[in-house]
Amino acid sequence: MLQFEELKLELEGLYPEIEDLKSALSLDAMKSEIEQLENRAAEPGFWDDMENSQKILQKTSNLKSKVEKYEKLQSSYEDTLALIELANEEEDLSLLEEAQSEVENVKTNLERQRLETLLTGEYDKNNAILTFHAGSGGTEAQDWAEMLYRMYTRWAAAHNFNVKEIDYLDGDEAGLKSAVLLIEGENAYGYLKSEAGVHRLVRVSPFDSAGRRHTSFSSLEVMPEINDDIKVEIPPEEIKMDVYRASGAGGQKVNKTSSAVRLTHIPTGIVVASQVERSQYQNRDVAMKMLVSKLMEIKEREHLEKIEDIKGVQKEITWGSQIRSYVFMPYTLVKDHRTNFETGNVNAVMDGDLDGFINAYLKSLSQGEIK
Repeated sequence: MLQFEELKLELEGLYPEIEDLKSALSLDAMKSEIEQLENRAAEPGFWDDMENSQKILQKTSNLKSKVEKYEKLQSSYEDTLALIELANEEEDLSLLEEAQSEVENVKTNLERQRLETLLTGEYDKNNAILTFHAGSGGTEAQDWAEMLYRMYTRWAAAHNFNVKEIDYLDGDEAGLKSAVLLIEGENAYGYLKSEAGVHRLVRVSPFDSAGRRHTSFSSLEVMPEINDDIKVEIPPEEIKMDVYRASGAGGQKVNKTSSAVRLTHIPTGIVVASQVERSQYQNRDVAMKMLVSKLMEIKEREHLEKIEDIKGVQKEITWGSQIRSYVFMPYTLVKDHRTNFETGNVNAVMDGDLDGFINAYLKSLSQGEIK
């Protein structure tokens, strides 16, 4: 039947790309490395160095996960092809919708794994720390910052990432002044690094009784969470610590004692805060991890030899260049100014449909179109 023949051709057109993915992953070399790591884990005395053994087991697990994902893709391709051929042979149109859905699943899975091969940065596999800042403009900008906060939590949930709120400062009348989220999951930073910068909103303001159009700005910082095995020495005299009473969106969950911690890195002026943990000591630990992550991110961006080379307030720490515009009125459009990727479905984007923008950025980055 024509419908199944066309679907089969579409699926078979994906086969060369699946084979290319195998080469890009270096699948055979990956399997060989897994075997070597498992042999090391079986050696006597492997557990004598607990820290090193944990690293080996984690690396083995990550490699196995990649192999398993590719093999599932390959199996899905073969099963879908068999389904189409059977349905065509039986002339069973009741299977057409299922076959179309399975072809789309193969395409989506292939694209996701292909993008993962582009995540080759040192920290791409790490968790991501997102820091939101409302721009000037009072309530309007603070509401926009909260809309972005919701957008990224929706994106994270759709990709099965864990979201942990670290800090949240309410807006004066609505929205938020600033907030910090930890997005936990493999490659969280690799995907979300594309989102750092200034986001611009154009809409008719719900806070303007005259119904005028407003332009608002909010910025997003994205940093990798630095693992504990990377040691960074920061002299105690370079850190100022303030404690305060937690507040914000936590309601009864927020500890009302003075357990919230704000750290200021004196040489650079970097400020980080945590208020979600129960004790002052726990919040200080979280804030210190954020500070280390921010210093490491600046070090990488500025190509500095060591943390001590970071002096003064860096111009890119809080406000970068405008990366994307979200237009609600007089028309609907979301456009990325770096890749020119755009969509008219602004509601879907605000509900977390960001994959098109992230994918376009990663492809442009891999092709050297974005520095």
